[in-house]
Amino acid sequence: MTELLQQVRVIDPISETDQVADVLIADGEIQAVTAHISDISADTQIRDCRGLVLGPGLVDLYSHSSEPGFEERETLLSFLQAAAAGGFTRVSLLPDTSPPIDNPALVAQLQKRRDGGMRGMSLSPLLPPSPAPLLNIWGAITLDIAGKQMTELADLAAAGIVGFTDGKPLENLALVQRVLEYLQPLGKPVAFWPCDRQLTSNGVMREGPDALRFGLPPIPASAETTAIATLLELVAATNTPVHIMRVSTARSVELIATAKAANLPITASTTWMHLLLDTKAIKSYDTSLHLDPPLGNPSDLAALRAGVRAGIVDAIAIDHAPYTYEEKVQAFAEAPPGAIGLELALPLLWQYLVETGEFTALELWRALSTKPAECLGQNMSAISPQQKAELTLFDPQQTWKVEKKNLYTLSSNTPWLGQQLQGRVVQTWCYSKVQSAEC
Repeated sequence: MTELLQQVRVIDPISETDQVADVLIADGEIQAVTAHISDISADTQIRDCRGLVLGPGLVDLYSHSSEPGFEERETLLSFLQAAAAGGFTRVSLLPDTSPPIDNPALVAQLQKRRDGGMRGMSLSPLLPPSPAPLLNIWGAITLDIAGKQMTELADLAAAGIVGFTDGKPLENLALVQRVLEYLQPLGKPVAFWPCDRQLTSNGVMREGPDALRFGLPPIPASAETTAIATLLELVAATNTPVHIMRVSTARSVELIATAKAANLPITASTTWMHLLLDTKAIKSYDTSLHLDPPLGNPSDLAALRAGVRAGIVDAIAIDHAPYTYEEKVQAFAEAPPGAIGLELALPLLWQYLVETGEFTALELWRALSTKPAECLGQNMSAISPQQKAELTLFDPQQTWKVEKKNLYTLSSNTPWLGQQLQGRVVQTWCYSKVQSAEC
């Protein structure tokens, strides 16, 4: 099939260009990107794309699918459909399923599920079928997510995982150091969520004036910063590259900036909701705002935004965490932490960061696409001729209402439920090959 996207705004972080052009795509490959294309075949499908945005496919660093074990929250199919509907051409599954992803057999089973039943799925009856996103799978560092004994790291690496993480804090520092030493020859990314659970205690909200005002147990920033400082010391001792997940405080950004200036081999990410909301939002006591790590104070939000723009915080992760209605309808402190985000992140980040002029379109798209890919040890191609089409087409003006019937995810735990949003993904193309897996 040949498609001509006429006068679309092309955002390409790789070539650092933001331009309006015609883009010709044939059989999953970009044929031309130029000011005007008139020489086309009779069977070419022509689309007027004035006002639309075309960029590299979005890449999510880490999210939860809930299958196997919690299919009432999310299945692998609904997870991938939600990702595609949100513009993601690559998604990365955390290993905290039940059973956890701590052996090669489960890795193979999940890839088979993705490859066997999800090719050619359609985002909407009104749109052409598109290939399912590439499924990156994180392998667990410890057996049964218990944090006491390492998995068979080499076997998992050979099974085709994207990298290693538990997606939860590891308190055993001797184990962390041993993991860093063992992983060096495997050449796979390793991601840690630095958090001191003793300092967290029973807290559910970032310590500060708003926590006092709302009467919720506080979590000091030091629960994160002391753990980051310790991890950075271990990285300095082993020189093993590490990705720091879920950065949420201003002081954390300072520590990471200092470490990068000292050439430590680290990358870092924050989540999309930590860039949009701060502790003031919790006055609603909406349990979808109960996150872990918690939303930061206004100074944390400002530092995270500045950190992403400066490249200190490399990437924006979605950390999609679906829960059922029954699980979330509890007191704020009792509800499990987490919120959905795959279908909401791009529209909301564009609306509140790009439309306001705080971020350029290139800065936001880079943090959602090419930089997350780099953190995973993957590459993306420029939007140029002879490159495979791994693209997202986005309409920043389309309005829609966040309702359960309008979402592909099975869960609806989001503070934006019932609200009207501006901006929605129109289509994705996913024909690149990454680590021998076709999108």
